[in-house]
Amino acid sequence: LKAIIQVLSNDFACSPQSNNRKGGLIGLAAMAIGLMQDTGKFLDRIVPPVLKCLLDQEARVRYYACEALYNVSKVSRSGVLVYFNEIFDALCKLSADADLGVKNGAQLLDRLIKDIVTESESFSVDKFIPLLRQRIRIINPYVRQFLVSWITVLDSVPDIDMLQFLPEFLEGLFNMLSDSNKEIRQQADSALAEFMREIKHAECVEYGPMVKILVLQCGAKDKNVRLTALTWLNEFISLG
Repeated sequence: LKAIIQVLSNDFACSPQSNNRKGGLIGLAAMAIGLMQDTGKFLDRIVPPVLKCLLDQEARVRYYACEALYNVSKVSRSGVLVYFNEIFDALCKLSADADLGVKNGAQLLDRLIKDIVTESESFSVDKFIPLLRQRIRIINPYVRQFLVSWITVLDSVPDIDMLQFLPEFLEGLFNMLSDSNKEIRQQADSALAEFMREIKHAECVEYGPMVKILVLQCGAKDKNVRLTALTWLNEFISLG
């Protein structure tokens, strides 16, 4: 089995020829489906070449890579979370892909990964936050929607405490309040409102790091950003 996977990976999925790469991706996905519960034993050989193809220069290869990783993830479930940061980073880039077919394929994969994360006990939010902190600065509207959706999903998981990491991405959410896209502004505002609700009901909150961010946001050019920052500071004072 290892030899077959190696051939599919090296000779096909990593081939200079795009048709070979597509064939290799189909083959690797088929191997994962065929292995079923034993897929986890071979993920270190199956997933890396698929991840590489997610960022291929050819759109059809990227699409086939999304499809392949979808099938691999559907079978391996939480086992694929070992590669979560790499998958998330690729999906972040694909969310703004110029090809509609690739974008649709990435969205299907994204929904599956979200389902896997919400049902898994092995997801490491600590390892993910540094990546989120980097990507939250991207101003592309599709990427911003992608990031807010992930923040919202993770915050909805009872076993994941996103509130303790809020200072890491609070500035990014506030910056979205001045986005030219109304939907993004609404999504960011909704996410912030939910975090404020959680802060009000939390037993212990470290206000210091957030206050520094909010004070800076009070000097923003956008009126909505300034107003929201002042509202947060007023709530913090009320909460003592």
